Amino acid sequence: MSASPKLNAVLTRIAHAEKAAGRAAGSTTLVAVSKLQVWEDIAPVWEAGHRVYGENRVQEAMTRWRDRRADIELRLIGPLQSNKAREAVGFFDVIETLDREKLLHALADEVQKQGKAPRLYVQVNTGEEPQKAGVWPKDADAFIALARKAFTIEGLMCIPPADGPPGPHFALLGRIAARNGLERLSMGMSGDFETAVRFGATSVRVGSALFSHRL
Repeated sequence: MSASPKLNAVLTRIAHAEKAAGRAAGSTTLVAVSKLQVWEDIAPVWEAGHRVYGENRVQEAMTRWRDRRADIELRLIGPLQSNKAREAVGFFDVIETLDREKLLHALADEVQKQGKAPRLYVQVNTGEEPQKAGVWPKDADAFIALARKAFTIEGLMCIPPADGPPGPHFALLGRIAARNGLERLSMGMSGDFETAVRFGATSVRVGSALFSHRL
């Protein structure tokens, strides 16, 4: 039996959402958002065998996961400063927050130096919120085209505004992805991941529904 009833509950909800949407079982990856969590809260999810985690900060992730790094898929889901590009390229499997030309060049330089490339997502600020990271929708096509000159772009990521329904934002991200030939969509968090699955999310980022501490 799983050591994490919360993990079982989230996976069951994802499975039900996939079935309701007519999608294949297992077509949505659960990214357990371990940022700011103490290991005692992460441990039940880890012991249950879950191995895909999301972190917001490079240094925090390196401290938390260094000794277990070979055993997991680690995704950077928080804003990335250009001066942290070296550490991010070296430590993460996936960077979901590519959103500006300066960061694009910094990552490209590090990929060339290190000879390894994380999988990359472009973050789109679907709500056009000035306080949030992400390319605005009107600029997304041009930025994706620019990024593709340096990298293979795996997909798109968004964080909808907190004060409105997420569905229109998930739909917008899906349209941008479709016209750019991208199939991977990172969208949906603890409060709306079932909606995200309905709109085609291929990964959902869930923290508070999995762990004891609500952050």
